[in-house]
Amino acid sequence: MASQASQVLASPHPAISSENRPKADFHPGIWGDMFIICPDTDIDAATELQYEELKAQVRKMIMEPVDDSNQKLPFIDAVQRLGVSYHFEKEIEDELENIYRDTNNNDADTDLYTTALRFRLLREHGFGISCDAFNKFKDEAGNFKPSLTSDVQGLLELYEASYMRVHGEDILDEAISFTTAQLTLALPTLNHPLSEQVGHALKQSIRRGLPRVEARNFISIYQDLESHNKSLLQFAKIDFNLLQLLHRKELSEICRWWKDLDFTRKLPFARDRVVEGYFWIMGVYFEPQYSLGRKMLTKVIAMASIVDDTYDSYATYDELIPYTNAIER
Repeated sequence: MASQASQVLASPHPAISSENRPKADFHPGIWGDMFIICPDTDIDAATELQYEELKAQVRKMIMEPVDDSNQKLPFIDAVQRLGVSYHFEKEIEDELENIYRDTNNNDADTDLYTTALRFRLLREHGFGISCDAFNKFKDEAGNFKPSLTSDVQGLLELYEASYMRVHGEDILDEAISFTTAQLTLALPTLNHPLSEQVGHALKQSIRRGLPRVEARNFISIYQDLESHNKSLLQFAKIDFNLLQLLHRKELSEICRWWKDLDFTRKLPFARDRVVEGYFWIMGVYFEPQYSLGRKMLTKVIAMASIVDDTYDSYATYDELIPYTNAIER
């Protein structure tokens, strides 16, 4: 079909001037052959053994019984933000189920940090937790208590939790305004690594971030936290490098396929955006089990982009009639 469509475009009106065609000023591709070559490095046996041992340790820590289920919240949050939660989906879901069942029993004495963190994690996983839990942090006038302004960690968690709001949750609308103002005021006085956490959050909340980009950023922050778990941190670093290597191999394969098609020369009017297409898909599904899907969808996006640019940026109306007929056949 590709050759037939090419002939359809080329044959009816060979004398048409380029001045009579639609014009698109697409920026040329900026990547060149940057991703064509991928280092052929695989994990060695010792690192693979360490990786599996660390994974088992992290799984055990997620499932380990505790007196207060809320104690699991910071660890589960770290597992998610470090980008390794896809290894422990069932374990995390089971623990959050227990936390959700205990919410009413443990809610009375929880501080702002715990209440907000629990709310965000449960909302992220689809549990129907109410935002009424935040009413206890308001004074008689209906404003957030002034004493909260000294709890920067709690404010940060409330800020992140506010991005899980749905229509009609006025208290969370108020919370995002309150926390944004207070965190902005506090930022110049904070020390590392809390200052980095707050500064990054004000630019982009967890909810609005790309998982792999956020994971890389949080690894740098988490390793500087005094409370960090060494096993979890090491596992996250190895996992990030392994997954990054897989992504580089996928992108290398896609770029070689694209270069072999030689569309940059054959169809110079079209966008050269195959790398961007891959990043788009990776932003949705980054896990290793979706490797084939990422490659297939990137190729579909690239070919769809060629067709779209042919319609919008090159072919005339008279050419598009037989071109469309050829595609429909």
